[in-house]
Amino acid sequence: MTDEFQIHIPPSFMALYVPPGKIKPTLGQRDMAQRYELCEDLANLLTEKASTMQFTLGITEELVLQQCERGLLADPSVFSALEARWVVCRLAELLNWPMDQLLQTPPTSDPVD
Repeated sequence: MTDEFQIHIPPSFMALYVPPGKIKPTLGQRDMAQRYELCEDLANLLTEKASTMQFTLGITEELVLQQCERGLLADPSVFSALEARWVVCRLAELLNWPMDQLLQTPPTSDPVD
């Protein structure tokens, strides 16, 4: 068994690549595993930065998450809006921060690959 098939990709990430009304993702398993690893790694890397921002700037967790999402969307060739939202939600989950307000606003609409 190859490495990319040993990676557990959560359903929440897979859903980013399943068009409405379809059941098959638009990305192959290998490509999806690579995108997932990139997004998961970034969410983990951002935990310290986000905590520091919240503490040093004295802003709310929600504002930190919004700023992180805007930063991820600065270059749309790197992350899609759906991936950026997933990264920020995963970041909130890792930090045990509330994400209710974040989830109430839809991510910037963009087509998936």
